[in-house]
Amino acid sequence: MHASPTAPWQLARRAERLEPSVIREILKITEKPGIISLAGGLPAPETFPVEAMREASDRVLADTPREALQYAASEGYGPLREWVAAQLTTQGLQVKAAQVLITTGSQQGLDLVGKVLIDAGSHVAVEAPTYLGALQAFAPYEPDFVAVDCDEQGPLPQALAAAAGARFLYLLPNFQNPSGRSMGAARRIEVAQAAARAELPLVEDNPYGDLWFDAPPPPPLAATAGEGAIYLGSFSKVLAPGLRLGYLVAPPALYPKLLQAKQAADLHTPGFNQRVAHEVIRNGFLDTHLPKVRARYKAQRDAMRDALDKHLPAGCRFNVPAGGMFFWVELPEGLDAVALLPQAVDAGMAYVPGAPFYCSAPRLNTLRLSFVTVAPPLIEQGVTALGRVLGAALEARP
Repeated sequence: MHASPTAPWQLARRAERLEPSVIREILKITEKPGIISLAGGLPAPETFPVEAMREASDRVLADTPREALQYAASEGYGPLREWVAAQLTTQGLQVKAAQVLITTGSQQGLDLVGKVLIDAGSHVAVEAPTYLGALQAFAPYEPDFVAVDCDEQGPLPQALAAAAGARFLYLLPNFQNPSGRSMGAARRIEVAQAAARAELPLVEDNPYGDLWFDAPPPPPLAATAGEGAIYLGSFSKVLAPGLRLGYLVAPPALYPKLLQAKQAADLHTPGFNQRVAHEVIRNGFLDTHLPKVRARYKAQRDAMRDALDKHLPAGCRFNVPAGGMFFWVELPEGLDAVALLPQAVDAGMAYVPGAPFYCSAPRLNTLRLSFVTVAPPLIEQGVTALGRVLGAALEARP
């Protein structure tokens, strides 16, 4: 009789629901020399405002060194919360700083939502496909996921009635990860109204909304849903992910429980990081920084669109995202993106199979490509290799 590999430890039931990140595992593959990775959803490090961060760090350590290095309020640094509230107000949300909770990345916000709102066996509605990190954050709390029917704009309003009774609907309306799709203004209002009729609260996640290429996205659904919405945002895509700064905006009645969950998790998000970020952005830095990021990403988006048009075999379909970081590719029926990944790696490129982004009934003939960390010539080279792999797979079909 063999002992359990965890003996003498007995794992909690929720631990059995923890799964490794498929994307993180794929990123290990891409560390091999010569692999062109179109897999990871990482911002381009060339966009990180290194000098602005260095100068801000010096000012914080010169002006408020002891405060910056001391324990801090669980709610977050007051001036940063005020900044977030002011920014969201310009986007149509009526937000007070007292509703803003600074989190250790928006991923922590998802965990806090799960901890406070999900019981074992309760229903949680999600898009199909949806953000893999959200499924991972919610899964340990043992929900039963409900997939909401979607089209190229996201959830269908008429499909929300089937999700009535769920604890909430989680959605990403702006340049969604993984599909790259966005919800139009009319669809946002329709979805918010349909959710209200179904008494279905919304958890709106917006890490990519500032990465638009031609026009900013419409106002958030939370602007229509009001007290029936939680809103999540992040500084990872506009400043630097290494800061691990995100934020959560909650209705006043719900905020105290989320704050208590935050206190139990880590007391507070690093105060030094918060002060440095605020010092960088407080005088309008993003107004000049973000246009440069958008221009860079748009050029890379265009390079990937052109390469996909040129090199994908007949029968493949893809979206052209209006912002964000991702293309979503549908392969001809019968092709399995999971099974083809080792062949793609052997050909010198990597992607993320689409199947893990579904809570149920995964579509094996889908994959996600990220364009923001690879220069246009390498995008062309990587997509060319992908096209060859897909073409060979199609020829090998019986």
